[in-house]
Amino acid sequence: MGSQTVYEGQSDVRIAGIRKTGREKARSGPVAGPHLRRRRHALVVVLTFVTGCADAMGFLSLGGAFSSVMTGNMVLLGLSVGRADLSLGLTSAAAIASFVVGALVGAHVAGVPDERDSVWPRRVNVALTLEIAVFCSFLVVWEATIGDRSRHLELGLLMLSATALGVQSSAIQRFGVSGLSSTYLTGTLTALIGAFAARSPRSSVLPKAQVLLALMTGAAVGAVVTAHLPSLAPALLVVPLGVVIALSARLPKDPLNEAPPEQPRVRGGRRLRVGS
Repeated sequence: MGSQTVYEGQSDVRIAGIRKTGREKARSGPVAGPHLRRRRHALVVVLTFVTGCADAMGFLSLGGAFSSVMTGNMVLLGLSVGRADLSLGLTSAAAIASFVVGALVGAHVAGVPDERDSVWPRRVNVALTLEIAVFCSFLVVWEATIGDRSRHLELGLLMLSATALGVQSSAIQRFGVSGLSSTYLTGTLTALIGAFAARSPRSSVLPKAQVLLALMTGAAVGAVVTAHLPSLAPALLVVPLGVVIALSARLPKDPLNEAPPEQPRVRGGRRLRVGS
C-alpha cells in the first residue's frame, strides 16, 4: 500500500474527509454484511430444494438409493450385506462412490475459504456450473430413456446425480460457515432442536428451519413430479440451479470481511502517514 505525507495544519480538510470516509465505511459494513449473508442463505435454501428433488428421484426411480444422503446409503449398504441383497448393495455403494468423487472434484474447483472472499466467491459458481453440466447430462439420458430404462441406466443416472450433489456439497463449504450445508442436514436438525431448547432468538432458529423445510418441500415436489410428470422431473434440478448461478453472479465481489481503513493521527508539528 502507498502512503501520503500530510503536515499538521496543511490539510485539515483532507484529513477530516478521510476520517469521514472511514466512519461511513464502518457504518455501512455491519449493515451490508448481514444483508448479503441473508441473500446468500436464500440461495443456499434453493440449492437445498434441488437436493430434496434429486433424493426423491433417486429413491423412487433409480434403484432405491439417495443422491445426497450418504448416511442413509451407508445404512442401505449394511442392510444389503445382512440380507445378501447384491442389487441394493451395488446401488448404494455406487451412490456413495459417486458422491465422494463429486465432493473431491468440487473441493478442488471451489477451493478453501479465504478471509478475502466475497459473500459468494467466484469459484463457488465455477463449481455450480460444473454441477449443472452434470445435471444436463442427467437430463438428456433421463428424457431419452423414459419408459424403457434398464437397470444399468438407472444406476448410471443415480451416479450422475450423486456426483453432481457431491460437487454442490463441497462448493458450499467454500463459504466457511460452520453448520451451513445444502446436502447433509442431520446436524442442522440437531442444531435446530438445540436452539429451541435454549430459547435462542428467532434470527438463529429461522435459517435452520428454512433449510430443512426446503429439503422436505423438494422431496415432496420431486416425488409428485416423478410419479405423474416424469418428463419434467429433471427440470426441478436444472432450472433452480441455473437461477442460483444467475442471481449469485450479481452479488458484490468485494471482500465480505473488509477491515476498516487506517485512521490518521496528528501529533504536534510532525508529519503523518495516511494509508491510501
